[in-house]
Amino acid sequence: MKRPYIVHFMAIESDSHIHVRASLSMKESRALALLIDKDITKFSPTAPLESLGLLGSQEFVMRIIGYDAERSVVFRKDYESDSLGNFDIKFIRSINQIKISYLEVYEVKTSPGIDYHLGGYIPLKISTPKKIIISDFDKTLVDTRYHTLKEVFHSLHKPLHYFPSIGPSIELFKEYIGNDYQPFIVTASPHFYENAIRDWLYSNNIYTAGIFLKDYRKLFSLFEEDLTSRDIKSQVFYKLNHIVNIILMTGVPEELILVGDGFESDTLVYLTIASILSDKIDPWNVWNKLNKSESFKLNTKQVSRFLSKFYQLETLKNQKNFVSPKIRIHIRCKDINKKPDIRLDFLLRHHHLVHYYEA
Repeated sequence: MKRPYIVHFMAIESDSHIHVRASLSMKESRALALLIDKDITKFSPTAPLESLGLLGSQEFVMRIIGYDAERSVVFRKDYESDSLGNFDIKFIRSINQIKISYLEVYEVKTSPGIDYHLGGYIPLKISTPKKIIISDFDKTLVDTRYHTLKEVFHSLHKPLHYFPSIGPSIELFKEYIGNDYQPFIVTASPHFYENAIRDWLYSNNIYTAGIFLKDYRKLFSLFEEDLTSRDIKSQVFYKLNHIVNIILMTGVPEELILVGDGFESDTLVYLTIASILSDKIDPWNVWNKLNKSESFKLNTKQVSRFLSKFYQLETLKNQKNFVSPKIRIHIRCKDINKKPDIRLDFLLRHHHLVHYYEA
């Protein structure tokens, strides 16, 4: 019998709120299988094909119960997912000056009268000073290949360990984590690659609070218009949107490290983030400048989403105690002599933040 389970759940505590990003599905989880059969040696790394069941969509209602340090209930609220089972939630971290320290999560819509327990979670608090590292995955940590139908077929059937790891990038990423940087992964891989990516990260002793992937179901949804057919190849809006989401969830960090590959999109996105966080420039002007780039063509809803998120960042920047973060960008190049061609003046002002390395 199928029951709702959590595909991923991330709760991050900022200065005033708790931010929750989660996704639910009806497919049985590997974690449930481990509870039934505790012989972990039977489980090999996940191939993306094993998670293709996540291509389905369903609406859920998630009940979040917040407890204080003494395990007394201080918060209870139900939240509806989007049409694909995804949640993006924010609520006050303290109720009547009592701080929420622990969350219990239930799904309450699938079977009326039955509350399915989905787990208990302690919200992640980014330590002060806040130091964050955000890395791409494909072509940055793993040399994946999706150029031909044959390569796509192999990628679905084989764990990510099948592809060559990029040693210098992995060591760079782990070095920052060892220096107390909180890690996040933002990649354009399909959302059903999450288990495979997490298996790969764990096998390389990389433990991350959040993996952000591209939900291709939105391309075919009548209700979710975040992605269009153009976004199958273009990564700019998707990556920019998720990096801004991370910063809004955690608060603007004192130090921000961005790691990507040598294609134009990563460098363009990272320099845009640097400009927004460092310069006194109106988001509307940023949009007008970026719109001249072929890599950055958005539909009406995407433009609205873009401006809304960046005006939220502007609100954070207008706080009295705001200090522009120290930003460093690492871009992996196969050939150090073939660097991305960035021509926008407001981005070139921050090009000194980019450190290219060959791997």
